[in-house]
Amino acid sequence: MGKLLYGDSQVEIQFDDRSLAHLQIVIGAKLRRHESFFLSWKDDPSIGDGRSSIWLDAGIPLYFKYFGGKMPEINREWLELLTQSSNSSLGLQLMEEPRSSAPAK
Repeated sequence: MGKLLYGDSQVEIQFDDRSLAHLQIVIGAKLRRHESFFLSWKDDPSIGDGRSSIWLDAGIPLYFKYFGGKMPEINREWLELLTQSSNSSLGLQLMEEPRSSAPAK
């Protein structure tokens, strides 16, 4: 499990490394353009069955900490879906990775 450390608040949000890598790409692209937005996700059942959100802005320090040492393969379809959601009024909604229509290698 990787972690996204949010600002100076000591808030640590756990995501699997694969999800975190995709989020980092989308978040990085938006913050490079100085676009602020919400990031929302479904909470792990161990802490309840709700949802959580944070506000992301170029002025808020973020730290991405991965458990594994290898960069996961990037799913372009998932990146596109995440990017589309990040441009909506609800902000970036972490969703499950779609099954690729490309044949498995």
